[in-house]
Order: sequence, then C-alpha cells, then structure tokens
Amino acid sequence: METLQETQNKMLNKGLRDEESIRIENTLRTLHALIFVPRFWNAEDISLVDEQLKSFGLSLERTIEIPEEELIILLQRCHLDWNQQEKFADILIHLSQEKQFDFLGKALAIYQYIQRESKVFSFGINAKITSAKNK
Repeated sequence: METLQETQNKMLNKGLRDEESIRIENTLRTLHALIFVPRFWNAEDISLVDEQLKSFGLSLERTIEIPEEELIILLQRCHLDWNQQEKFADILIHLSQEKQFDFLGKALAIYQYIQRESKVFSFGINAKITSAKNK
C-alpha cells in the first residue's frame, strides 16, 4: 500500500509535469505564431524566435549547427511528448519554406524518430515524412 507521502509525491509530480507541458505548448504556440506570418527575417524577427527557442536551450543559430541526433535528444530532455515534437518539426518545416533556413533534414529526422519510437503508426507523420523527402 502507498503511504500518504508517496501519494502526495505522485500528485505533485503530475502537477509539475502538467505545468511543464502547458509551458511547452505555450512556447510552441508562440513560435508557430511568430513564423506563420511571412517575414523578411530581420534581426528583430530572429531575436523574437530566439527568445522562444531559449526555453528549449536553442537559438536559430544553434538549431542550424546542432546535429539531428543531438536535437532529438535535446527535445527529449526538455520533456516534449510525441505530439509536441511533431509540432516542433512542423515549425522547422515552416521556417524552411522561406528559404533563408534549411531545417528539412532536422524535421525529417524528428518525424522519422517519432514514427519509429512511438510504436504507433501515424498516417499523418508518414505523409509529413514523404512531403519532407520530396522538398
């Protein structure tokens, strides 16, 4: 049987995970809003995106430099769930549409990782993999 302390610790941990998940969702939503509008990507635009990426230990420059495998590990360490990792990859795809950034390989690696490791086949992710390969 669980003690009262163990039950309280589990509830506290769940509360912290929920708070962290909400923070991650808010950051992803803000990033999506920043990049959804076509931009000329001046220093101000880049600094707004960098400010949001900081919560994942990234910047646009660091995202360019980081190897795909390290990026996936970083997203895991930041506790992004499968859905949040997919959203992050979607953001990378959208950033790549402007041709100033090329994150297609990183997005593709994230999609493939999710498809392989989540143990659930997703037609949506599979379509995103195919689309990224064809760009």
